[in-house]
Amino acid sequence: MSSRTATSCISASPIETTMTAQPGLLHYEDFHVGMTIDLGEYPVKAEEIVAFANEFDPHPFHLDHEAGKKSILGGLCASGWHSCAMLMRMLVDGYLSRTAGMGSNGVDEVKWLKPVFAGETLKATMTVLAKRVSSRKPYMGILTMRADVLNAHGERKMEMTAVNLVKVRHP
Repeated sequence: MSSRTATSCISASPIETTMTAQPGLLHYEDFHVGMTIDLGEYPVKAEEIVAFANEFDPHPFHLDHEAGKKSILGGLCASGWHSCAMLMRMLVDGYLSRTAGMGSNGVDEVKWLKPVFAGETLKATMTVLAKRVSSRKPYMGILTMRADVLNAHGERKMEMTAVNLVKVRHP
Protein backbone atom coordinates (compact mmCIF):
# COMPACT_ATOMS: atom_id res chain seq x y z
CA MET A 1 0.00 0.00 0.00
CA SER A 2 1.40 3.37 -0.97
CA SER A 3 1.69 6.23 1.47
CA ARG A 4 0.40 9.66 0.43
CA THR A 5 0.27 13.04 2.02
CA ALA A 6 -2.65 15.21 1.03
CA THR A 7 -2.30 18.94 1.15
CA SER A 8 -4.72 21.74 0.53
CA CYS A 9 -4.56 25.47 0.49
CA ILE A 10 -6.91 28.36 0.60
CA SER A 11 -5.46 30.87 -1.75
CA ALA A 12 -5.82 34.60 -1.17
CA SER A 13 -2.43 34.88 0.42
CA PRO A 14 -1.05 38.37 1.09
CA ILE A 15 0.83 38.19 -2.22
CA GLU A 16 -2.43 37.89 -4.14
CA THR A 17 -3.94 40.94 -2.47
CA THR A 18 -1.26 43.17 -3.99
CA MET A 19 -1.45 41.71 -7.49
CA THR A 20 -3.13 43.80 -10.16
CA ALA A 21 -5.47 42.55 -12.86
CA GLN A 22 -4.09 39.79 -15.02
CA PRO A 23 -4.44 40.80 -18.69
CA GLY A 24 -5.85 38.12 -20.97
CA LEU A 25 -7.62 36.26 -18.17
CA LEU A 26 -11.27 36.35 -17.19
CA HIS A 27 -11.95 38.23 -13.96
CA TYR A 28 -14.97 38.48 -11.67
CA GLU A 29 -16.46 41.32 -13.73
CA ASP A 30 -16.52 39.14 -16.85
CA PHE A 31 -19.05 36.71 -15.36
CA HIS A 32 -22.81 37.21 -15.05
CA VAL A 33 -25.56 35.11 -13.51
CA GLY A 34 -26.93 32.71 -16.11
CA MET A 35 -23.72 32.68 -18.15
CA THR A 36 -22.86 29.20 -19.44
CA ILE A 37 -19.34 28.13 -20.37
CA ASP A 38 -18.60 25.15 -22.63
CA LEU A 39 -15.93 23.02 -20.95
CA GLY A 40 -15.31 20.72 -23.91
CA GLU A 41 -15.31 16.95 -24.17
CA TYR A 42 -13.56 14.02 -22.54
CA PRO A 43 -13.39 10.50 -24.06
CA VAL A 44 -13.82 7.82 -21.38
CA LYS A 45 -11.35 4.96 -21.82
CA ALA A 46 -11.69 1.52 -20.24
CA GLU A 47 -7.99 1.50 -19.33
CA GLU A 48 -8.40 4.74 -17.35
CA ILE A 49 -11.47 3.42 -15.55
CA VAL A 50 -9.60 0.29 -14.45
CA ALA A 51 -6.40 2.17 -13.51
CA PHE A 52 -8.32 4.70 -11.38
CA ALA A 53 -10.34 1.91 -9.74
CA ASN A 54 -7.24 -0.14 -8.97
CA GLU A 55 -5.73 2.84 -7.18
CA PHE A 56 -8.73 4.43 -5.48
CA ASP A 57 -12.08 2.60 -5.79
CA PRO A 58 -11.62 -1.13 -6.43
CA HIS A 59 -15.23 -2.25 -6.83
CA PRO A 60 -15.63 -5.15 -9.29
CA PHE A 61 -17.87 -3.13 -11.67
CA HIS A 62 -15.03 -0.57 -12.02
CA LEU A 63 -12.37 -3.25 -12.60
CA ASP A 64 -13.84 -5.86 -14.91
CA HIS A 65 -16.13 -5.80 -17.96
CA GLU A 66 -17.94 -9.04 -17.00
CA ALA A 67 -18.43 -7.99 -13.38
CA GLY A 68 -19.78 -4.69 -14.66
CA LYS A 69 -22.28 -6.46 -16.96
CA LYS A 70 -23.53 -8.61 -14.06
CA SER A 71 -23.95 -5.63 -11.73
CA ILE A 72 -26.96 -3.33 -11.45
CA LEU A 73 -24.92 -0.82 -13.46
CA GLY A 74 -24.87 -2.99 -16.60
CA GLY A 75 -21.27 -2.56 -17.70
CA LEU A 76 -17.78 -1.40 -16.88
CA CYS A 77 -18.27 2.09 -15.46
CA ALA A 78 -16.18 4.82 -13.91
CA SER A 79 -16.12 5.47 -10.20
CA GLY A 80 -18.04 8.57 -9.24
CA TRP A 81 -14.76 9.99 -7.99
CA HIS A 82 -13.17 9.25 -11.36
CA SER A 83 -16.09 11.10 -12.98
CA CYS A 84 -15.24 14.06 -10.75
CA ALA A 85 -11.60 13.84 -11.85
CA MET A 86 -12.64 13.83 -15.53
CA LEU A 87 -14.80 16.89 -14.87
CA MET A 88 -11.84 18.56 -13.16
CA ARG A 89 -9.76 18.01 -16.31
CA MET A 90 -12.48 19.66 -18.39
CA LEU A 91 -12.76 22.51 -15.86
CA VAL A 92 -9.03 23.20 -16.09
CA ASP A 93 -8.95 23.04 -19.89
CA GLY A 94 -12.17 24.96 -20.53
CA TYR A 95 -12.29 27.49 -17.69
CA LEU A 96 -9.62 27.59 -14.98
CA SER A 97 -6.65 27.95 -17.35
CA ARG A 98 -8.11 31.20 -18.70
CA THR A 99 -9.46 32.66 -15.45
CA ALA A 100 -7.77 34.78 -12.77
CA GLY A 101 -8.72 32.13 -10.25
CA MET A 102 -7.85 32.24 -6.58
CA GLY A 103 -8.94 28.73 -5.66
CA SER A 104 -12.12 27.41 -4.11
CA ASN A 105 -13.48 26.98 -0.64
CA GLY A 106 -15.29 23.79 -1.57
CA VAL A 107 -17.93 21.83 -3.38
CA ASP A 108 -21.50 22.18 -2.19
CA GLU A 109 -22.96 19.14 -3.92
CA VAL A 110 -22.08 16.34 -6.33
CA LYS A 111 -24.76 14.15 -7.91
CA TRP A 112 -23.87 11.04 -9.86
CA LEU A 113 -27.05 10.70 -11.90
CA LYS A 114 -26.17 7.79 -14.22
CA PRO A 115 -23.17 5.51 -14.66
CA VAL A 116 -20.35 6.73 -16.90
CA PHE A 117 -19.39 3.85 -19.20
CA ALA A 118 -16.18 3.03 -21.04
CA GLY A 119 -16.38 4.29 -24.61
CA GLU A 120 -18.62 7.25 -23.88
CA THR A 121 -17.60 10.82 -24.61
CA LEU A 122 -18.52 13.27 -21.90
CA LYS A 123 -19.35 16.92 -22.56
CA ALA A 124 -19.56 19.48 -19.79
CA THR A 125 -20.84 22.99 -19.28
CA MET A 126 -20.68 25.31 -16.32
CA THR A 127 -23.34 27.88 -15.42
CA VAL A 128 -22.97 30.84 -13.06
CA LEU A 129 -25.72 30.61 -10.43
CA ALA A 130 -24.74 33.52 -8.16
CA LYS A 131 -21.97 36.06 -7.70
CA ARG A 132 -20.82 38.54 -5.08
CA VAL A 133 -17.68 40.29 -3.93
CA SER A 134 -16.28 39.19 -0.59
CA SER A 135 -17.16 41.71 2.13
CA ARG A 136 -13.86 41.03 3.94
CA LYS A 137 -11.63 40.71 0.88
CA PRO A 138 -12.82 43.14 -1.81
CA TYR A 139 -10.19 41.86 -4.27
CA MET A 140 -11.96 38.45 -4.26
CA GLY A 141 -15.11 37.62 -6.22
CA ILE A 142 -17.17 34.62 -5.17
CA LEU A 143 -18.94 32.69 -7.92
CA THR A 144 -21.36 29.84 -7.25
CA MET A 145 -21.40 27.59 -10.31
CA ARG A 146 -23.05 24.38 -11.46
CA ALA A 147 -21.29 21.99 -13.80
CA ASP A 148 -23.42 19.62 -15.88
CA VAL A 149 -21.88 16.53 -17.47
CA LEU A 150 -23.69 14.74 -20.32
CA ASN A 151 -22.85 11.98 -22.75
CA ALA A 152 -23.07 12.28 -26.55
CA HIS A 153 -26.77 11.26 -26.41
CA GLY A 154 -27.58 14.15 -24.07
CA GLU A 155 -28.06 11.96 -20.99
CA ARG A 156 -27.13 13.82 -17.81
CA LYS A 157 -24.48 11.82 -16.02
CA MET A 158 -23.30 14.13 -13.26
CA GLU A 159 -23.95 17.52 -11.69
CA MET A 160 -21.72 19.48 -9.35
CA THR A 161 -22.30 22.78 -7.55
CA ALA A 162 -19.22 24.54 -6.25
CA VAL A 163 -17.75 27.91 -5.37
CA ASN A 164 -14.93 29.55 -7.32
CA LEU A 165 -12.91 32.45 -5.99
CA VAL A 166 -11.97 34.81 -8.81
CA LYS A 167 -9.87 37.95 -8.75
CA VAL A 168 -11.72 41.28 -9.01
CA ARG A 169 -10.16 43.36 -11.77
CA HIS A 170 -10.44 46.72 -9.97
CA PRO A 171 -11.24 46.27 -6.26
